[in-house]
Amino acid sequence: MGVIEVNKSNFEKEVINSGKKVLADFNADWCGPCKMLKPIIEEFANNNTDIKVVSINVDNEDELSEKYNVSSIPCLVLFDKGKEIKRNVGLISRDDLDNLIGG
Repeated sequence: MGVIEVNKSNFEKEVINSGKKVLADFNADWCGPCKMLKPIIEEFANNNTDIKVVSINVDNEDELSEKYNVSSIPCLVLFDKGKEIKRNVGLISRDDLDNLIGG
């Protein structure tokens, strides 16, 4: 399915009201660790159709960043039925990402 770009206007539809778990990647274009995480997130999104993966640029979406208390990036937030169930701050390996989602 790939990574879906999300902003304030489509966040509720794509994340809160999604019929499946959603992994939200809060990031920024200037962030080195975010750039390193991007291919891992893209590979995960392309290989896992049961989980929706979205990307949120914190520079453009400060309201969403504040609402979900994102103060450091990259920040991965896993939502289920519109509620946060897990979070990881910082660069994460593919194995650790799989553990975050499945564990």
